[in-house]
Amino acid sequence: MVILPSMADPNDAYLVLGSRSNAEIKEKGSRFVAFAIPVSSAEEAEAELAAIKKRDYDATHHCSAFRIGVQGSEFRYSDDGEPSSSAGLPIFRQIEGRSLTNALVVVVRYYGGTKLGTGGLVRAYGEAASIALDLAKIDEIIPRTKVEIEFAYDDTSGAMHVVQQFDTVIDETNYSEITRLKLGVRTTQVEAFESTYIEVLSGRGVVRIIY
Repeated sequence: MVILPSMADPNDAYLVLGSRSNAEIKEKGSRFVAFAIPVSSAEEAEAELAAIKKRDYDATHHCSAFRIGVQGSEFRYSDDGEPSSSAGLPIFRQIEGRSLTNALVVVVRYYGGTKLGTGGLVRAYGEAASIALDLAKIDEIIPRTKVEIEFAYDDTSGAMHVVQQFDTVIDETNYSEITRLKLGVRTTQVEAFESTYIEVLSGRGVVRIIY
């Protein structure tokens, strides 16, 4: 198992697997069965891999790669007995090339009696992983920060203009003499949202970061 260091930069949004999928290809008698699986931790990825190994115990190899975390900061791959970098790395490149995280791909090989060589293995493992990922549902996750704002009735128009100007989701509304809104503000926009809100309301409103 190879463990790679983090090479990702913070992202405004990230992509994750939204569903499981599988695909199969054949190459010179060998069968390559790929499974794309959403996971949220390395422990979950290892458990899914162990379950596949137990189920498909008669396969020749169980090669895999996963990428975990908001920034894809934890990722690993395994050749499981195939020549170095001929299986796990091509699988990993398919995940990385789609900018996916929280994703595990396992490609199970049933040997068909003909050696494929390193180049043939790279192509076969990469293609099987690619097809499985193409069949999976992909979800975009937008990191949001919880923000609470308060404003008087006379400032409703200005406050709501700011809310609508940015990428926000209203989570909770409390109307009274003073209106209070709890928002999910796109994390990369929080600083601009705060300064714009204060400017538009000329300091009359209240804005606070909850977390």
